[in-house]
Amino acid sequence: MGTSTCRGLKENMLNDRIFSRDVTIAVVSLSQTTVGILGNVSLLYHYLFLYHTQCRLRTTDLILKHLTLANCLVILSKGVPHTVAALGLKYFLNGFACELLFYVHRVGRGVSIGTTCLLSVFQTITISPMDSCWKGLKLKAPKLVAFCIFLFWIQYIVITLIIPIYTLHVSSRWSMKNITKIRDWGYCFTTDHAQIIGTVHTVLIVVPEISLSVITTWASGSMVFILYRHNQRVQHIHGNKISPSSSAESTATQRILALVSPFLSFYALSSIFHICIALFPNLDWWVMNISALISLCFPTISPYLFMNHNDMVPRLSFEWIRNSRSFKLF
Repeated sequence: MGTSTCRGLKENMLNDRIFSRDVTIAVVSLSQTTVGILGNVSLLYHYLFLYHTQCRLRTTDLILKHLTLANCLVILSKGVPHTVAALGLKYFLNGFACELLFYVHRVGRGVSIGTTCLLSVFQTITISPMDSCWKGLKLKAPKLVAFCIFLFWIQYIVITLIIPIYTLHVSSRWSMKNITKIRDWGYCFTTDHAQIIGTVHTVLIVVPEISLSVITTWASGSMVFILYRHNQRVQHIHGNKISPSSSAESTATQRILALVSPFLSFYALSSIFHICIALFPNLDWWVMNISALISLCFPTISPYLFMNHNDMVPRLSFEWIRNSRSFKLF
């Protein structure tokens, strides 16, 4: 009796721990999903309202509209099923629905990273002086933005489709003996056939994400450098009358860093987790759940960052911006 009682107590303690961790994940995931959907839908409604009332969106408004749409896809395809699974409803999706959900998430994530990169590059071109290497693109850039956004959508819709097609092709040719990994996502199971699947995922998904993140870092660094140089020129002209900490350039620099830092931090961590999940089977329960939560972080907070920094680079009195008839950034 003593042994069976002790065993029963251990099982109860284990069940309590599992229940406690599931509740914790469910609360965090539900909070992220709710806050993220509210923020992105509000921002998307704002831009749609502007479009219908003014019949024209600024270039940055167009970029942010597609960014919020992509963020909604990420949150709906990752946050909702993950929350439902954490609340106790396990494996409610079949194989096709599971692949479709992953497909929507990859497309939304790719477009989100791509449009964020496009926003940084466009802002860099916009505030660059006329004697810079960007002078040939200053007037052409607004006309190319719509094409670039369209290209991002088409690129990720097509490229992301290769992974499930390749998986089905391998599944039809190889027997069940060649299945090397079975992944438990909580809301469905997936099977990977051979290590090449992880390699294909890394090359087609992770490498472009890293490349776009590097471009975003470079563009943001260029913006900070341009603003710093202009601030030095203004200080030289006006002497010490303007406080460096209160200047428009300093404010713009802080806002750029406030937006870019979480983007790079969360997506870098998310990419690392995605590589580990793609290449290594049977990962710990915490790794799978933390990966899902981290992938929701930037899509959740980004609309609030954009609302808070609605004038990311304020209307600076750059003489070279006025002369070049640049477009407003926000």
